[in-house]
Amino acid sequence: MQQKPTQLDRPLTVGILALQGAYEAHAKTLQSLGVTTKLIRTPGELTALDGKPTVDGLIIPGGESTTMLKFLERNQFLDVLTTFVQHTPTFGTCAGAILLAKDVQQPAQTSLAAMDITVERNAYGRQIDSAILTAPTKLEGAPLEMVFIRAPRITRTGPHVETLATRDGFPVLVREGHLLAATFHPELSSDTRVHQLFLNLISQNLIRKNAPALAETPQAQPH
Repeated sequence: MQQKPTQLDRPLTVGILALQGAYEAHAKTLQSLGVTTKLIRTPGELTALDGKPTVDGLIIPGGESTTMLKFLERNQFLDVLTTFVQHTPTFGTCAGAILLAKDVQQPAQTSLAAMDITVERNAYGRQIDSAILTAPTKLEGAPLEMVFIRAPRITRTGPHVETLATRDGFPVLVREGHLLAATFHPELSSDTRVHQLFLNLISQNLIRKNAPALAETPQAQPH
């Protein structure tokens, strides 16, 4: 997969849902890549009064998806987030992948229903059964280190979902348009390629949105 960055005339600002889970680790990784981060804890921190997003993209971290839902059900936060992810690049890791999925099973659970995947919760067992694996992926470069902690399993992908990495034949890193999901924890690895992939996705989305204004500006052609 091509990961060459797309050029913008300003730095990116990425929000991280900070209700619960490993949001600080994501912030540290993004900051190492020169990105401005914003911890998101309320609907007003995610969107302005006019409904426009306050960030260029959002990471929904790992943690407990049921606990996150309890926080999201306050102050219409779930409704705001559901609208946000329809149009703005969002990356869900572990519990975040569960929240992005259209179909959640074992047991069924409310979600943002944004990404055309089916996810089984805690499919690989208890936290003591967690694993660190290194495997080839569609990302450029060496095999990728993947840290699994009480990981969900993606059992179905829709026709427009691209699988970028697998474990035991099941997808563990998938992309659909402006959405990215991983059933592992890239923020717990020193390898930053998955976060860089998300940043490139954000940049490409911004350039598409600003295409009319940039029509007279020559753009580099992809290789």
